[in-house]
Amino acid sequence: MRIEFAHLRERGAAGGWIDFVVFDAKSTTGTDADNARLLHQLTVAAAGLGLKIDQSALAFKSGAQIRFYGTPALVDHLARSGVPRWTHYIDL
Repeated sequence: MRIEFAHLRERGAAGGWIDFVVFDAKSTTGTDADNARLLHQLTVAAAGLGLKIDQSALAFKSGAQIRFYGTPALVDHLARSGVPRWTHYIDL
């Protein structure tokens, strides 16, 4: 299965740089526990590609809305800014 994701670097509120990934994925059940496992699995896989990752999140459609699951600060940022453009993919 191919999962698209964005790997981005932006300046954080404290002034330093934050490297983050946003995956176009949701667990099959949609539960918090399964989303947490999927996010961990994808984050480890992306880090295995040599990407620096400080924060990570899932982005998925639920009904007519886009939902985010992951690091709370990143989820808050994504809720304000929206889903980024996909820059990479992982085959699982």
